[in-house]
Amino acid sequence: MDPFVSIVIPCLNEEAYLEECLRSLLEQDYPKDRMEILVADGMSIDKTREILEHVASEDARVRLIDNPDRIQAAGLNAAIRASKGDIIVRMDVHAEYSADFVRQCVAVLQETGADNAGGAARPRARSFFQRALAAALESPLGIGNSKFRQADAEGFVDTVFPGAFPRRVFETVGLFDSKAITNEDAEINQRIHAMGGKVYLSRRILVHYYPRESMKALARQYFRYGQGRARTLWKHKKFLTVRPALPFLSLVGGTALLLTSHLHPWTPVAFGSYALATLAEAVRVGRKAGALAVPVVWAIFPVLHVSHGVGFAVGLVRYGLKPDWGPVEHLNSNGPVNDADTTWAPNANGAGMAAAR
Repeated sequence: MDPFVSIVIPCLNEEAYLEECLRSLLEQDYPKDRMEILVADGMSIDKTREILEHVASEDARVRLIDNPDRIQAAGLNAAIRASKGDIIVRMDVHAEYSADFVRQCVAVLQETGADNAGGAARPRARSFFQRALAAALESPLGIGNSKFRQADAEGFVDTVFPGAFPRRVFETVGLFDSKAITNEDAEINQRIHAMGGKVYLSRRILVHYYPRESMKALARQYFRYGQGRARTLWKHKKFLTVRPALPFLSLVGGTALLLTSHLHPWTPVAFGSYALATLAEAVRVGRKAGALAVPVVWAIFPVLHVSHGVGFAVGLVRYGLKPDWGPVEHLNSNGPVNDADTTWAPNANGAGMAAAR
């Protein structure tokens, strides 16, 4: 029998996207009696809860979970604690999922023995700015060569989007960091790797997400990303790769050049080279979105880099002076139980950390 799957979704004031997302998930080709959808709402003040209650009244598989902490990671944990699935699939509202998304997540976990499986983060646009941003995020200058943002990538990686986990991962590795404002996904994956686990990226797991809709919102998002990355660095004292620190290191280098311009001639050369490199890349990736998108893509690159770098610097100071994390919380194995007739484990092709415990 197919393993029971719990889909967990955090949300806050998502009236524009929520119903479309839920309707698509209810049409997944996974057996309807082997799936539930738990939406952790951060006490929304728009029509989000009204929409949730309406959809739940039509389909008992949908359940509303209160998230008074209003933090995404805390909402995920609340939903996971209330779940009964053998497999927990984390999803986001600002995304579109293929009809076989859940089925492919289950299959990849079984085939690879991974402790987390997911797909690439493929951007999808509804507006002109989103088209330009999607183009920028196709570039190594925009994504830092992250595997989980490459649609053709396949194999074991450091992190994925959004993530499907055997229940035992949350019992052994622990739940999401409930104080993490951002970066909770990369942080739990870092713990999985630290305990000898595996994370698998599959081309078969198809999901598209909607990026931010303005330059201001993008800058705010990447500033928060930078803070989250710095917090993770303080917490674990290392990264799986140096990539998350590159915007900060570049910012430090650029600032040093500016402050020492009177001592050498290299500042104009360095900044001019950066401008030319980002312009060339903006032309390469932006022209697919139209000629008018090229200058917007060119402007997006420094916004991504500087916002993330400044956020990282602020996070280093903030969390270095006042760490806010405590002991890792674990899912109680005696909590909501799986169906008595269901036993699930990866097949012999692979055995991740969760299967071995």
